[in-house]
Amino acid sequence: MILNSSQIVREVNNSTHLDEALALAVKRSRSSMDANACSAYINDMQTDRYLLMAADGLACAAVGKVRVVRNEGLVGWVAAHQEAVNLSDAVDHPGYRHVPGTGDELLHGFMGAPVIHHGRVLGVLVAQKHERCRFDDDEAAFFTTLAIQIGSAIHRLLSKWEFSRRLNEPGRGKISICGIACAPGLSIGKIVLSQPADLQSVPYRKARDIDSEIQVFQAAVQSAKNELLAGKERMSASLSGDVLSLFDAYAMMLESDKLTAAAVARIRKGQWARGALRDTIFEMARVFEQMSDPYLSARAEDIRNIGRQILGHLQKVESGIGAGTYPKECILAGSEISPVEITNMPRGRLAGVICIQGSALSHVAIICRALGIPAVMGLADLPISHVEDCDITVDGNRGVVCINPSPEDIHAFRQSIREEQALSARVEALRHLPAQTLDGVSIPLHVNLGIGEEDLSMLARKYEGVGLYRTEFLFIARDTLPTEDDQCRLYRDLLESFAPKPVTIRTLDVGGDKKLPFFTIAETNPLLGRRGIRFTLDNPDVFLTQLRALLLANSGLGNLRVLFPMIGRVGEIDAAIELLDRACLDLAAEGRAFERPRIGAMVEVPSAAFLMAELSKRVDFFSIGTNDLTQYLLAVDRSNPQVRGFNDNLHPAVVHVVNDIVQRSRSHGKPVGVCGEMAGDPASALLLLGLGVDSLSMNPSSLPRVKWTLRSFTMKQGRELAKKALSIENESDTLRLLNHALKAAGLGALVCEN
Repeated sequence: MILNSSQIVREVNNSTHLDEALALAVKRSRSSMDANACSAYINDMQTDRYLLMAADGLACAAVGKVRVVRNEGLVGWVAAHQEAVNLSDAVDHPGYRHVPGTGDELLHGFMGAPVIHHGRVLGVLVAQKHERCRFDDDEAAFFTTLAIQIGSAIHRLLSKWEFSRRLNEPGRGKISICGIACAPGLSIGKIVLSQPADLQSVPYRKARDIDSEIQVFQAAVQSAKNELLAGKERMSASLSGDVLSLFDAYAMMLESDKLTAAAVARIRKGQWARGALRDTIFEMARVFEQMSDPYLSARAEDIRNIGRQILGHLQKVESGIGAGTYPKECILAGSEISPVEITNMPRGRLAGVICIQGSALSHVAIICRALGIPAVMGLADLPISHVEDCDITVDGNRGVVCINPSPEDIHAFRQSIREEQALSARVEALRHLPAQTLDGVSIPLHVNLGIGEEDLSMLARKYEGVGLYRTEFLFIARDTLPTEDDQCRLYRDLLESFAPKPVTIRTLDVGGDKKLPFFTIAETNPLLGRRGIRFTLDNPDVFLTQLRALLLANSGLGNLRVLFPMIGRVGEIDAAIELLDRACLDLAAEGRAFERPRIGAMVEVPSAAFLMAELSKRVDFFSIGTNDLTQYLLAVDRSNPQVRGFNDNLHPAVVHVVNDIVQRSRSHGKPVGVCGEMAGDPASALLLLGLGVDSLSMNPSSLPRVKWTLRSFTMKQGRELAKKALSIENESDTLRLLNHALKAAGLGALVCEN
């Protein structure tokens, strides 16, 4: 018998309820094997017993009632030992116990397979037959494979089942869920569900009148743009210019030829407007979703938000929920939430935002931070449809939400809010003070920026300089390559805004997961492929255009620092500098004014850490990209949620490599900074201080707390902590060391235990 579990797995993955998924699994398994009965037991975490939740061939009345204690009977034995058994007669096994009420006394052949997800036994699948014989090898392989394959789907559905059950219990017990901290602060309120238009539910339909569909679509786009600009106007008194510019960025997306032209083209091919919009949005979002760079992958959320906003106007329904339905303290919850939904909220009522999807780099997160509204996203285990009108606490510092907190919890949380307000006032008081240790050592703190989202003049007044300016979005957001003039204008505006403060611009960092819409590279493993400097050296015409634009933009200013990404060998930096020299010669021959910048190399490929002596002869500075360095050093794809827990920049190997990079660069007289996420975490920044890093660059929202941290320690204390960290064998102990130091310095509010 040749069995295939793929179809069963697809059906289970598409199920929306746990009992539905388990019923499918046992029914399909029984029909695929020579079995008289199949059943599924699920671990009930509240009682630590295994509950019979689905059965085909056993007594139906037993489903939902029979519970098996851990280590009790063969089901308990399989769960406890985390291994499958295949028996000719269950009675002969020393672990056998009859399960009353199931009718299994007439069944002899037994096979049990554990369902495991990330080391946790979720349940046990059981197949039984009347005869005294084992299941054959094909059946055994099929059954154990199925148990493995459905583990992820069962975990997802089990989380929702447990959540829903607890909410429906008397007293509605509290439930805590961890997500991604996206906007700092603490808040308490009642959950109100976002009700955006649903692109997924748009049916396939042909256009009856193509010209009419195009007019309807274009009118919806214009209405969405008007709504955005109206929202910007409403928020103009509450948001600074740099954040208000996000609404302009959305408006630019609405006007993008890539969106409108592609949708219209689909309509001309016969699709109705809603279907053309759906397919266009999904195609555009998919490009960004495949990128591991967190800044760029976050743009997929913006694309989907734009799509839902247009769809809302196509459906002639208002975005958001109805007026008058908001509680006094409202926590807006949804799968994804758009800036328009936030602007449509009554002033003073929005206390927090929680999302199933989203990231700290989304535009909604940026707006929440600017408004001082706590936000937690990435709450994958939150069954959003079950929580409307629930009380909730939102901890935007740690990325934790608590559904249905007790009165005692709420009292304690309000006390924490008062302490948080005092903390914010203290941090704000440091805004105009330098980042300087208690013994007078200054550590420049720079900001990471991206194209098209900031009011540069506002940012230039606030910060000491730019430590990382990403240029790839300018290329990715277009259908054609940007011209030399396009790039020069953008770079010049940036450099002039910050002059004479230093501005570090990273050259084009695409390839791999960051795909250009007009350039295709087919690779089996793109993250280890032609990305960063490899891509630009393969395309010298593209690279030279960018280098010329940078040189011209720096003319008469001299504050530009050019950073080459993904350097892994000496030949790459030599080739990049050779092209820079060529650009200088060409501009000189043309009689055009330019100024050569300082040159830097990003250290994010582990091989570069061992080439510091050679690279130091060629560059003026180094910048450690801890995001990719950690990813490559630990062999962990940081965009893969399955291995999220393994990606830790406090891992001893990462700490030692960063220390080696710093020591080697210093021995050759070259400054070294850090521009990855590690720089924006207070505990990690304290460690980097001790390791001797010369500067830190981070997202603007992280800078005040990092500054407070650095101003609370001496350089000597930082070095002592770094020395201890270098002797530690695991990341959890390093985190405890740093958190203890923060608490001892009175910075307990900055501690994150996650």
